[in-house]
Amino acid sequence: MSSALTDLFPYPIVQAPMAGGVSVPQLAAAVSEAGGLGFLAAGYKTADGMYQEIKHLRGLTSRPFGVNLFLPQPETADPAAVDVYAHQLAGEAAWYETELGDPDCGRDDGYDTKLAVLLDNPVPVVSFHFGVPSREVVDSLHRVGTFALVGATTVDEARAVEQSGADAVIAQGVEAGGHQGTHRDNPETGGSGTGLLALVAQVREAVSLPIVAAGGIMRGSQIAAVLAAGASAAQLGTAFLATPESGAHDLHKQALTNPLFVRTELTRAFSGRPARALVNRFLREHGPYAPAAYPEVHHLTSPVRKAAATAGDAQGMALWAGQGHRMARELPAGQLVEVLAAELAAARTALAGVSGYPTGGGAR
Repeated sequence: MSSALTDLFPYPIVQAPMAGGVSVPQLAAAVSEAGGLGFLAAGYKTADGMYQEIKHLRGLTSRPFGVNLFLPQPETADPAAVDVYAHQLAGEAAWYETELGDPDCGRDDGYDTKLAVLLDNPVPVVSFHFGVPSREVVDSLHRVGTFALVGATTVDEARAVEQSGADAVIAQGVEAGGHQGTHRDNPETGGSGTGLLALVAQVREAVSLPIVAAGGIMRGSQIAAVLAAGASAAQLGTAFLATPESGAHDLHKQALTNPLFVRTELTRAFSGRPARALVNRFLREHGPYAPAAYPEVHHLTSPVRKAAATAGDAQGMALWAGQGHRMARELPAGQLVEVLAAELAAARTALAGVSGYPTGGGAR
């Protein structure tokens, strides 16, 4: 990774931007203050809401941070399939004494307005999910001094990221919690994906961009592994979800290590796009029937999920989590960064005698 970018964060640890109220300013500030790169998630917020969070974060830390944007999505959903799913969910809405949301209340997530705000009020790093920004967008960010990072789940997507002029690619393995950042949602491949170590190795051979590895990373030894595979840094989401600074609902935090929730699955049940969550009643009952319709299904189920959280019912919530969720630690975010850095250093020391192991590299 370019020295200008790695100079932003002493440790090769990036806190994943988790939309839906998890990546709050307090979390991003704590991570950045400890030497990682904290992130805000602009997804599902208004442009003003994003701006207010940036202002709040800047009041908490002078350290660099990032903001994540969702790319606008093409209109590919079958309205009839969405109607059928809405009919199926009517019982959920009645049970939680709420109404289903309007599936047609917007699909661009205010992208252009948010981008304009970030160009008028530049932040150190902007990352992109669900697609690749245009070369013009990346160039405009560079002109105001912002680094651009873009997610990819395949080698072809990584090549597209490189062509955009981005500064780094976030290689997201299938182990990752929350939404898979595929550039196009293909229903035929929505339940499959490439594991992180295999993906990092393939991307490393395909593009010259620096790689930020994301997916199931919970320990410093795993950070060492992805750095050895060719990444320059690691992005962790679920590991930070359980911290006290996280904005996640307490039931969500508790579910990560609750023996009632033993595994995760990729599902369209909550949003219409493949996303990894803890298997609960809602996922089991509705996942097999959810259509490929994002963000329509997201809008449809949003009131139900909020009502379930208000009612204290984790079985009706979207419990996003990566495959390593059982390894979650309830540590303050800054302390977690320090523990991860110490574990990384220990792993590098242990492997220093292994022929060919790269003890350097990555942000330090």
